[in-house]
Amino acid sequence: MNNLQGKVALITGGNSGIGYAAAKELIARGARVIITGRRKEAVEKAASELGATGRIADQCKIAAIEELAAEVAREFGKIDILVVNAGVSKLTTIEAATEQLFDEVMDLNLKGTYFTLSRFIPVLKDGASVIIISSSSASTAKPHTSVYTASKAAVNAMIKVAAVELASRSIRVNAVSPGPFATEIMEKAGLGDARTQEFIIAGVPLGRLGIPAEVGKLIGFLASDDAAFITGAEYLIDGGQSLNK
Repeated sequence: MNNLQGKVALITGGNSGIGYAAAKELIARGARVIITGRRKEAVEKAASELGATGRIADQCKIAAIEELAAEVAREFGKIDILVVNAGVSKLTTIEAATEQLFDEVMDLNLKGTYFTLSRFIPVLKDGASVIIISSSSASTAKPHTSVYTASKAAVNAMIKVAAVELASRSIRVNAVSPGPFATEIMEKAGLGDARTQEFIIAGVPLGRLGIPAEVGKLIGFLASDDAAFITGAEYLIDGGQSLNK
């Protein structure tokens, strides 16, 4: 299905996990894809594997976001698809939370997402599709997830405002909210061991972890003209986990 033929897409955090799967799907649909990340070797390796263009950028820093937007505009002109995926998950009780952990999560998940969208608006074509990766955590109240949940709930609120503000240019803004997926971010959050994953899976009605390619296909749909009348929406893709609140 080459329904993105001739389109240009940018995916932040595209060197692994869901971002990588999204890049693979969009490329399979005919899009030219730019992936970004903070780790040079990882970005270059992923770009080579995918046949994508790699760019190094720290989404926590507004100056880096602005530099990336300017560089993309110079090299590619306007873009058709923006997937804001870069994010981090850190676990802590509210009582034990530190300012450092709070800032690390909010700087990337909220500030980075907000200003990536903000600074790329002038680079978006009229009729473009923006897909922001949120989390099913924004719809649940699990212990130790307060900072992460707050960051994603704020992103979901921002998406709705962005959808209204950009509607006059026919730019669609939607959220994809994955639940538990077998990705690098789960490992980094300390949830990668078999016992913990068994516990997580027990709370998923469909009885398994998600596969990144499944999110990639949903992103591919939202990026295409098949989703031309969808904006301001949140798509939960969590195997029903958020039903067990």
